[in-house]
Amino acid sequence: MTHTPSSKTALITGASSGIGAVYADRLAQRGYNLILVARRADRLEALCAQLSKAHGIQAEAVAADLTNDQDVARIEALLATRADVQVLVNNAGIARLAPAAQTSASDAQTQIALNITALTRLTQAAVPAFVAKKQGLIINIASVLAVHSMAISAIYSGTKAYVLQYTRGLQQELAETGVQVQLVLPASTATELWDLSGVPLAALNKDTLMTTEHMVDAALAGLDQGETITWPSVADASLWDKYDAARAELFANTQAGKPAPRYQIA
Repeated sequence: MTHTPSSKTALITGASSGIGAVYADRLAQRGYNLILVARRADRLEALCAQLSKAHGIQAEAVAADLTNDQDVARIEALLATRADVQVLVNNAGIARLAPAAQTSASDAQTQIALNITALTRLTQAAVPAFVAKKQGLIINIASVLAVHSMAISAIYSGTKAYVLQYTRGLQQELAETGVQVQLVLPASTATELWDLSGVPLAALNKDTLMTTEHMVDAALAGLDQGETITWPSVADASLWDKYDAARAELFANTQAGKPAPRYQIA
């Protein structure tokens, strides 16, 4: 496979199924060549063949376990050196939904490694190259659980809260560079993640469950409309504005330099 600086390529993690596979299809429709990253090489190869035939693009499968340091390093090198890569979709993630007291150290570490460490390392690898070209797009997939925790989601919610705050800081940093950064916060989406999480997909309320196709199409519509933060299932966009305004007011009120009156002993 040959690449030229003028060709445009999207690198998508967690691309062998679900949200990542739909992003691959939609970006291929938009004329992007693809680098698809996931653990399951057979699925990646089949998807690459399918999308190449359907959309007339080039698609490359890269089998990698992004909880493995050496595999992450391989993808970092691709992002740092491939001039044709213009889009990074950080979609790979995992949930282990159980009380913290019943979650093994290994399960906790796996969530942190994939949801936080890999996403951060790949983004950090892409940013210098994108800034140097004064163009590029990073899409970070978080979750509505970035702003909400349940008794079984302390670790998962914590990882997605990191993605939210990391991405928002990055957006401010890159605001004048020509590099776009979109944060996507899906609610319950029909993917294989659920059956691996400890909460089977069949146990969810079907009325609250979005298809992967609808989720990705909504996220890309938000991107096309210039959104930096997209809530695919939230109809009233003003809810986020109110939430963010309250957050900003709360932060402003922390800058007092002395204890709040209720903590001062008479």
